[in-house]
Amino acid sequence: MSDDELFGVRLCDLDLTLVGTPVEQRVQQLYEELRQRDLRLRPPVWLSDEWFVPEHVPGIAIPFYLAHPRLTRLEASQMFEVEGGSKTWCMQLLRHEAGHAIETAYRLHRKRRWRKVFGKATKRYPDYYIPKPRSRKYVLHLDWWYAQSHPSEDFAETFAVWLQSGSGWRKRYRDWPAIRKLEYVDELMTEIAGLRQPVEPAPHIDPLHRLRQTLRTHYRNKRRKYLPDDRHYYDRPLKQLFSGDARGSNSSAAAFLVREAANARRRLAGDDLEKAYVVNLVLKELTKRSRELDLRTSRPADEVQPRLLDIVSKMTADFRRVEHVVPV
Repeated sequence: MSDDELFGVRLCDLDLTLVGTPVEQRVQQLYEELRQRDLRLRPPVWLSDEWFVPEHVPGIAIPFYLAHPRLTRLEASQMFEVEGGSKTWCMQLLRHEAGHAIETAYRLHRKRRWRKVFGKATKRYPDYYIPKPRSRKYVLHLDWWYAQSHPSEDFAETFAVWLQSGSGWRKRYRDWPAIRKLEYVDELMTEIAGLRQPVEPAPHIDPLHRLRQTLRTHYRNKRRKYLPDDRHYYDRPLKQLFSGDARGSNSSAAAFLVREAANARRRLAGDDLEKAYVVNLVLKELTKRSRELDLRTSRPADEVQPRLLDIVSKMTADFRRVEHVVPV
């Protein structure tokens, strides 16, 4: 089907399943990580229109586009990235959402110490938040300092870092105030290990087969919410590096940026966890905007690399200094 034909299809008519997909394998990996920690909850998963854990329901909704490669390509063409599209990113999101499910299933937010460490889960979710990039009171996991958006997100992010095998959180965060949150999560999970959860899974909320909006409406609303008006901020530096003319080049600028990401992080941040996080965020935003502009490489890599490092270095300094309004 062409994109135009797909846009006319309702979400409920997509007839999708997670069975046999890479996401199913990643969910099983999540369950194994929970088993290794002796946590009995296995959050049920289902397809919906986005990633979320419903209020009062210990289960995980997964976006439909991860269940079929054609829809993954459509997501990329509309949003210029695929949230959870790689194994690493998908596991980050699953661990985060599992944190929400654990909080709900064991009513952890009712504990006095939980409220003292993270805040009140009943706090109203804001429409947006303004993170403090240099704060070390929060772990760095999902993009845009997401732990700072709400107490429940702070817990879910801390849980995700704690759950990941080999994350080395004790060493990485040993000099950060956030280590106290990680140590508390470690104690709390030991406390509930092996225990059956008081809150049992409920019927799925907003499953795909009940969503009647078309893909056209879905993406119109999603682009309006998640594609910021100030994304043109990246245009000038990108056009200094790359070309909008596809002639004479078969390589996309986005692909080049993905290949250079690890080298840029190593060169610009080294072992500095907070700076590496910001460098990675800058590179992701540059890559996404490069896809949107369909930029191409037009000069030899050894000529572009030092210029790229200079641009990313300057933008990293800006990101750490300037306030960002981030939608929730």
